[in-house]
Amino acid sequence: MKKLLILIGAVALFASCNQKKEPVLTASGLNPENFVATYNDAPTALYTLTNANGMEVCVTNFGGRIVSILVPDNKSQMQDVVLGFDKVSDYFPENNQTDFGASIGRYANRINQGKITLDGVEYQLPQNNFGHCLHGGPTGWQYQVYECVEADAKHVKLLRVSPDGDNNFPGEVKAYVTYTLTDDNKIDIQYEATTTAPTVINMTNHSYFNLAGDPANHSVTEDVMYVNATCYTPVDDTYMTTGEIVPVEGTPFDFRAPHAVGDQIDADNEQIRNGNGYDHNWVLDTAGDITKVAVELCCPTTGIDLKVYTDEPGIQIYSGNFLDGSVTGKKGVVYNQRHGICLETQKYPDTPNKPEWPSAVLRPGETYHSHCIFAFSVKD
Repeated sequence: MKKLLILIGAVALFASCNQKKEPVLTASGLNPENFVATYNDAPTALYTLTNANGMEVCVTNFGGRIVSILVPDNKSQMQDVVLGFDKVSDYFPENNQTDFGASIGRYANRINQGKITLDGVEYQLPQNNFGHCLHGGPTGWQYQVYECVEADAKHVKLLRVSPDGDNNFPGEVKAYVTYTLTDDNKIDIQYEATTTAPTVINMTNHSYFNLAGDPANHSVTEDVMYVNATCYTPVDDTYMTTGEIVPVEGTPFDFRAPHAVGDQIDADNEQIRNGNGYDHNWVLDTAGDITKVAVELCCPTTGIDLKVYTDEPGIQIYSGNFLDGSVTGKKGVVYNQRHGICLETQKYPDTPNKPEWPSAVLRPGETYHSHCIFAFSVKD
């Protein structure tokens, strides 16, 4: 009998050791195990931030990306309000060339013909978008692994060491992005960078917001937007800024009084045609004051309200015009045109070639700083 009991116990122990444990998911439904991988010999992971209100932000160090943002709506239901993927491999450029949630660098937006001149030396950068350099080139930081240097339940600090000559940009750059989730439902994003040689730096976050939490069915054209700007920078048919700064008054770009994003998104207007909707930089009237609202976006369905604050002079608003149903995101949802909107705080596009605009030049001994806050609340 004693031998029989020992045998039964051994069988039970073997069975328990071989039972597959159910993964512990984030509140937004992500499986952190799906973000454990290696890319270019560097490890990737998922970091989860939470606050006292039940808000949750998930970040992966692949591209320094926000993967999910879970916030309460007007019925106290939690909604994930950004587009993204369920596993890190879907962010790899060989699988999907998207900027969902990314920390963009070295230079967010476009540089004309991929050319910059610093101290009399001309550098030819990659021309990966209509002949221009877009978002740091085809292997920009959104497709690289950041090193996690700090992480806890409230913040994560990521480091990207960009070598001299990275996509032909000069200087070795050490760039940090820090995401902090506050107990008043704000995502505070701080950027810092230093360089070993004169270069240009312009970092931003490239989240696609859908404040309904329903990207399968809700178009951002229904959302109401306010932009604190009396001017914007027009573009040509290659999406390159012309060098002009023109008033928004009397144009589809006037959001000084809040109204639906879609009111004039298909207007018979040359700039709308050039951008295929909104894909333009607004010249903010905030004068770098982080306490002033730069943009406010509100979903009439959920009441979720997003205010954007920045110390940068401009914000690129992109209404998801080129989402075309070819990308399948979280929970198997197909992302269709204009079902996500980007609010990218930054220097103006092509500032390196327009010296009259705010400079993006960074020199040795200087530190680049940029600050952005995404503040969430609910309107009745």
